[in-house]
Amino acid sequence: MRTAYSVETVRTAERELMARLPDGALMQRAAAGLAAACADVLGRVYGSRVVLLVGSGDNGGDALYAGARLARRGAGVSAVLLAPERAHGGGLAALRRAGGRTMGTDGAEGLIARADLVVDGIVGIGGKGGLRPEAVPLADAAGRARAAVVAVDLPSGVDADTGEVRGAAVRADLTVTFGTHKPGLLIDPAREYAGSVRLVDIGLSLPEEPELEALQHADVARLLPVPAVESDKYRRGVVGIAAGSSRYPGAAVLAVAGALRGGAGAVRYVGPAGQAVIARFPETLVSDGGPKHAGRVQAWVVGPGAGDDAATVAEVLATDVPVLIDADGLRLAEASAVRGRRAPTLMTPHAGEAAALLGVERGEVEEGRLAAVRELAGRYGATVLLKGSTTLIASSGGGAVRVNPTGTSWLATAGSGDVLSGLGGSLLAAGLSAVDAASVAAYLHGLAGRFAADGAPMGAHDVAEGIAGAWRSVVRG
Repeated sequence: MRTAYSVETVRTAERELMARLPDGALMQRAAAGLAAACADVLGRVYGSRVVLLVGSGDNGGDALYAGARLARRGAGVSAVLLAPERAHGGGLAALRRAGGRTMGTDGAEGLIARADLVVDGIVGIGGKGGLRPEAVPLADAAGRARAAVVAVDLPSGVDADTGEVRGAAVRADLTVTFGTHKPGLLIDPAREYAGSVRLVDIGLSLPEEPELEALQHADVARLLPVPAVESDKYRRGVVGIAAGSSRYPGAAVLAVAGALRGGAGAVRYVGPAGQAVIARFPETLVSDGGPKHAGRVQAWVVGPGAGDDAATVAEVLATDVPVLIDADGLRLAEASAVRGRRAPTLMTPHAGEAAALLGVERGEVEEGRLAAVRELAGRYGATVLLKGSTTLIASSGGGAVRVNPTGTSWLATAGSGDVLSGLGGSLLAAGLSAVDAASVAAYLHGLAGRFAADGAPMGAHDVAEGIAGAWRSVVRG
């Protein structure tokens, strides 16, 4: 499992480690990893042109020491000092001894334009807000240059703890981060500024519970429901789907498609789209008597394409089994009914729906996804899966927020969320907790989207068809 820790936690771990090491040893570990990563990007170090963008403090020191290592291997290294009087003294001395040179910001843009590699050491993980005005032209020049851009710990101008980008920031091709991932490296919009991320182990001792965690193949494989020898369709779990309307019958079909591939033994459907569902999936158990008369289920999915059917949403929320609420269901559900439930509840809004639930503008959610998902989970007493370019899952009880590492921009297609809701509901019925069901559903859904798209447009039905392949990929490792 990939984990990320807050700046405060990282700082504490660094102080504890530095107290046990010789002076400067921790920075040398970081610089060695940074220099190795830069060398890999360059391919041929000797004769290459490297420009270091150096701010004050330890972040700039890491860049200077790494630059010294590259200079000793024959690179031409120039350090642009944004605050010469506050640049790291030991790093400056090391660079100059290795044959590197230093300069102010005047003329730096032309130097950047001719570089093979630009190292962003402007601001460290404690930076807040966007870049200061004097740094913006350098970041812009790096963005225009043909050079690869490597960020030290995280791109300057992004918020390490939240993933927010409030102003100008460096866009990196590679971020070399030390000790652990920082939340901003895993959450958009900051994530898109980081490029690829390379983690350098510097020996930090970190708490057991991180700020963020991202499941990997092995983690998902352990959570997938597998039928035992004595299992039958009912022991494997039955998921109820209350979805669709005369206007949106396709939402019901897609939710059922996702549910049939999610590990439960059977799917019961209630709603006005029964004929469309049976025509596509004859194995579905269809009822026209409403949720109360559908028969026993271990979990419900309610809301996709529901239109204005508030009565069905209320009926499902009154049950004593886990419920996944999506799409129209999020708008129709009474907040008090959600908070009053004793069984697990999983809400799956996209940014627009989350904004409506929180009473804020959509942009506020998109810029502060971590804060939004935590606020929703706490306010509604539910597990919340916030869909988007970075899908986040938060529990009402707090703890680590999960971030989904799979997906593709091609998943931004009509009906994709309906497939996800059916898949998540099926995993709930199969016995997974709300957090695990949400996490596994998002992971498989994102992986299925990648497989289905393969670099080209696809539809939601393709995503549903791709779930089996994603499942097999996870199991086989």
